Amino acid sequence: MNQLPCVNFHFKVDWGGTRIGFTEVSGLDFETNPIEYREGSDPIYHPRKIPGLQKFSNIILKRGILNGDNEFFDWYRTIQLNTVERRDVTISLLNEQHEPKVIWKLRSAWPVRLESPLLNSTNCEVAIETLEIAHEGITIEHV
Repeated sequence: MNQLPCVNFHFKVDWGGTRIGFTEVSGLDFETNPIEYREGSDPIYHPRKIPGLQKFSNIILKRGILNGDNEFFDWYRTIQLNTVERRDVTISLLNEQHEPKVIWKLRSAWPVRLESPLLNSTNCEVAIETLEIAHEGITIEHV
């Protein structure tokens, strides 16, 4: 069977808001930090590497600003001392029939940064807002 790779321009983000269309999503990466360990009686004269803590990158969501849409800011305003509205976020890479082919699921996400667009009177571009979210874990499902 000859399979073709998925394209990266057809996707949706279910983040708890009404709009699921975004222009860009980045930061879908994670890593495990190695820990070096060696016992004094070990016959190998260098440290062994064992898995340590996992680290998840923050996710960056970008979209064009629409009149009357204040949902990013409303979510950001839920941040208070040691409390915030956490949400599970799902990012789906879609096929031509708008069905998910790859799904990234973020656990307990919350906004850490909201960036308004650059305003420039000499440019003719769409005003893009950016939301950066932290999360506590990611899983990937290939459908």
